[in-house]
Amino acid sequence: MTERSFVMVKPDGVYAGLSGEILSRIERRGLNVIAVRKIIMDRAVAEEHYGEHRERPFFGELVDFITSGPVFMLAVEGEGAIVALRTMMGPTNPLEAPPGTIRGDFALEVGQNVIHGSDSPESGARELALHFPELS
Repeated sequence: MTERSFVMVKPDGVYAGLSGEILSRIERRGLNVIAVRKIIMDRAVAEEHYGEHRERPFFGELVDFITSGPVFMLAVEGEGAIVALRTMMGPTNPLEAPPGTIRGDFALEVGQNVIHGSDSPESGARELALHFPELS
């Protein structure tokens, strides 16, 4: 089934020069990148993006981090895109991520783990509508 997903290279990944490598991995996997945007995310948008974590103690740090520098956002589609991308990213905790995954190759800590990807078709639709409203 063709799905759409939102992917974001976080500020640590952008600063490390990983945007092109990650884009290339996604394309080599056979997924279609249908939109790309590089921005410094507005705080209000970041708070909406991470709204499900609003009551958690790390919410403020998460928003501070994601707005601390440029992010590289992608709208991606393809057969089983969400599972394919989540597999490519590896577990949220990079220390548990196997080599060959994006987090396993490029990250060391949960708070700055290089990449975000939608975890379900519903979150993909919500995140894409927030960051790429022209695709809705």
